[in-house]
Amino acid sequence: MQIANIIVDVPTMQTNSPYSYLVPKDLQSSLSKGMRVVVPFGKGNRKIEGFVVGIEPLTNQDPAKLKEISSIMDFEPVLDEELLDLSKWLADKTYAFRISCLLTMLPNVMKAKYAKAVKKNHPLTNQALNQKVSDNLMTLFDDKHFTEKELNQLILMQKKGDVEIEYVVKNEAKSKVELAIQNQINDFSGVRKHLKTNASAQHHLLDFLEKHPKEKLVQKKIIEKDGISPSAIKAFFNKGWINKTQVEKYRNPYNHKLVRDHPKRLTPEQEKAVLEIDQAIKKKKPETFLIEGVTGSGKTEIYLQNIQTALNDGRQALMLVPEIALTPQMVNRVKNRFGNQVAIIHSGLSNGERYDEWRRIRDGNAKVVVGARSAVFAPLQNIGIIILDEEHDTSYKQDENPRYHTRDVAIWRSKYHHCPVVLGSATPSLESRARAGKGVYHFIRLTKRVNQQQLPEVEIVDMTKEVAKSGDIFSEELLQAINEKLTKHEQVVLMLNRRGFSSFMMCRDCGYVLMCPNCDISLTMHLDSHTMKCHYCGFEEPIPNVCPKCHSHNIRYFGTGTEKVEQELAKILPQARILRMDVDTTKRKGAHERILNEFGEQKADILLGTQMIAKGLDFPNVTLVGVLNADTGLDLPDFRASERTFDLLTQVAGRAGRADKAGKVIIQTFNPEHYAIQLVKKQDYETFYKKEMKLRHLAGYAPYYFTVKLTVSSTKEQQAAGKSYEILKYLKTQLSHKTMILGPTPRPIARIKNRYYYQIIIKYKVDKKLSPALKQILQSSQQEARKGLRIAIDSEPVNFM
Repeated sequence: MQIANIIVDVPTMQTNSPYSYLVPKDLQSSLSKGMRVVVPFGKGNRKIEGFVVGIEPLTNQDPAKLKEISSIMDFEPVLDEELLDLSKWLADKTYAFRISCLLTMLPNVMKAKYAKAVKKNHPLTNQALNQKVSDNLMTLFDDKHFTEKELNQLILMQKKGDVEIEYVVKNEAKSKVELAIQNQINDFSGVRKHLKTNASAQHHLLDFLEKHPKEKLVQKKIIEKDGISPSAIKAFFNKGWINKTQVEKYRNPYNHKLVRDHPKRLTPEQEKAVLEIDQAIKKKKPETFLIEGVTGSGKTEIYLQNIQTALNDGRQALMLVPEIALTPQMVNRVKNRFGNQVAIIHSGLSNGERYDEWRRIRDGNAKVVVGARSAVFAPLQNIGIIILDEEHDTSYKQDENPRYHTRDVAIWRSKYHHCPVVLGSATPSLESRARAGKGVYHFIRLTKRVNQQQLPEVEIVDMTKEVAKSGDIFSEELLQAINEKLTKHEQVVLMLNRRGFSSFMMCRDCGYVLMCPNCDISLTMHLDSHTMKCHYCGFEEPIPNVCPKCHSHNIRYFGTGTEKVEQELAKILPQARILRMDVDTTKRKGAHERILNEFGEQKADILLGTQMIAKGLDFPNVTLVGVLNADTGLDLPDFRASERTFDLLTQVAGRAGRADKAGKVIIQTFNPEHYAIQLVKKQDYETFYKKEMKLRHLAGYAPYYFTVKLTVSSTKEQQAAGKSYEILKYLKTQLSHKTMILGPTPRPIARIKNRYYYQIIIKYKVDKKLSPALKQILQSSQQEARKGLRIAIDSEPVNFM
């Protein structure tokens, strides 16, 4: 007899270790590690999903005390040995439950859905229910099938034993199929004699079948592309000359025509970088490289040539980009270079497309994977190189459990596969740059653009002087520069990191500001939908005509969003063709790509957007970049505020002058003397790095200290505050005296979705007592969850808001 060790789909500390289940005899030959199974769990034997993490002979345990596996959900393992090991490491590092880590590694469609079902043990006296409830097949127990009165009756019947109510695990992972026909004719000449000479459609079908005697032919395809008649297909089917069957259809998320792209000639700096990384690929060294390259220095070409080396070595490549907006252009370049060997994974795909791409990767049909954060778990079997482009980007950190950083997972996988990791950015994170400075990472610098073009000229405009003259959106310098570019038929990119029409509404008479009822944040006006929206919880209400408090008509809208800028631009420059790119205009599938394609084809003069337009975009005709307000993130209560501002401004400035035309950048700011803005003018990352590191050292922040953020939340503020002080008291008794504990304090935005948040920040260099203390807090958080309290642990957080 065998037992299977199974991690069940119940995220608690009590279920964080495997449970032992008997393997039924009929499953012993087909069950493998990494498969999903359905198992009974708990007193009521409800059915839940589980992952097999081990199979061993039954030795010391009493089989009578073990429950049996109910069924298998997969024909083959969905997670291999590597990903099972990775889930264990990830759970420990991120203070998460192992089941959460296992589920994170799979496409959403493979996460089981649960339902209740009912079956009768004998005929029921209630005739209506007797007809609705099956006696052997399970009938779904929900209000779509039964009335509320019938649902209550079924619960009473269950207590009497008339019916059984069980949990059902629904496997949503399904391949897409379409109708196909298959030839059943052996004697084609004999059939031809039976056909009338004027039955041209049937003769055409017969000729077609003779050319494809063994193939399964997709019916829709042969009707549309080969001119086969539906009536001829029906006639042949009725005579038994063809069979109808289902064939799987691959959902392809990439429908572009491939334009063959050949390797580019490298600059001396690029060539040196490629050779260094190639050596690590060939020698199978799990080394980490940091490429710090100015915008336009050709980092992508280095990635592509290193990927080719990995493929030539019979291995695979994983390339990660931070945001969905960057993916279309990057995918095009990689696809054009490597063709159908490329698979794509990001949140913009449908569930079916992600599932099909995931299967292509798992089955070995894709050698190169390009995707956003979750693609780091792609089921590649033999990785030769892992690349993180724009490695500084905060979207590489997951906000919810498991709170992993993509870079950490990439480095773990590189050690498993004995391959290099390449981190690339014009503005590396201070943590990565510090590691490179200490020799932990191999440091590569690219100081020149590949086209030998100079970095764009950067002009800083002091808006405190401009507001009186020209208003608070456009300075005279920026408007003049836009007009010049439009005259020359060159393109302009404008960035404002704030979507919507206005930031907030305020009554001029009583000072009332329209706030979100669920969050401590003002509502933002959106003119296109005629609503006031909360960007945190999604609440929206109609735009008011009068003050809700004093009923005054003297209400005004303050602040500027991308929607308002678009409207103002259209008034000032009616001849300009404007495209807006923000969360509101990119909700529909494929919207990112459509907007970028239109701009790339020069169907628009101005691309206006939020930070999603700042990174990775490469348009040769863009010669002017305007930053409408450089201060939106500068004064946030976060020690990384200056770093993020410098990164964002440097990245967006790099969109200008990437081809043979010189570029110009105009940055509008109310803080022109701030060092982050002044150093963007020179695009001097190294000086910024040294300045910022000094300030971090004085303040005791990363990368000089490791950081953990503990967040306590509740619908009752007093409960959240009380528990956070209780945790503080416990930590003080457990941790080293050298470890610093800040707080608890309310989060900068203290209430979101009607929950109050308090946070504690722990700063440390070495503290062996910290991990056991945090695990104890995680353990106790299970009981607190029943009281409505939630405790989250975030190791190395990137966001303190």
